[in-house]
Amino acid sequence: MKFDTKYTSDRNQIKHVLENHNIRPTSQRIDIARVLLAKPQHLSAEEIFSQVNKKDDLVSKATVYNTLNLFVDEDLIKQVLIDSSYVFYDSNTEPHHHFYNEDTGLLQDIDDQEMLVRATPKLPKDTVLTGIDVVIRVKNQS
Repeated sequence: MKFDTKYTSDRNQIKHVLENHNIRPTSQRIDIARVLLAKPQHLSAEEIFSQVNKKDDLVSKATVYNTLNLFVDEDLIKQVLIDSSYVFYDSNTEPHHHFYNEDTGLLQDIDDQEMLVRATPKLPKDTVLTGIDVVIRVKNQS
């Protein structure tokens, strides 16, 4: 199920969103979701960890990582892999793509309608297509 509610940081609305995604709404999960689902945004686990612990009770890094993995598994958020060492968590689960600025580290959405994929390669045997994620890397002009 996609996140089809307005972005919010209201605890009661967040609790409802988590329940709709079959996620038990513990206090720590609500705190993490409040940061992530406040608006359409791309955050690293470290940024989420820092923001959660600035506002609320202490939440461990392990809890943040485990919760983010659960949120991804339950389609509440998307994971955007930039490289093997850098991952963003995206609160926008609608189909879209990204620009990644290598100089600033900024990840920006590209509307799905702005990018046309005309064909896909033949899929490996016994597989189905689950999505196409494009990250266009850019640098600032010198």
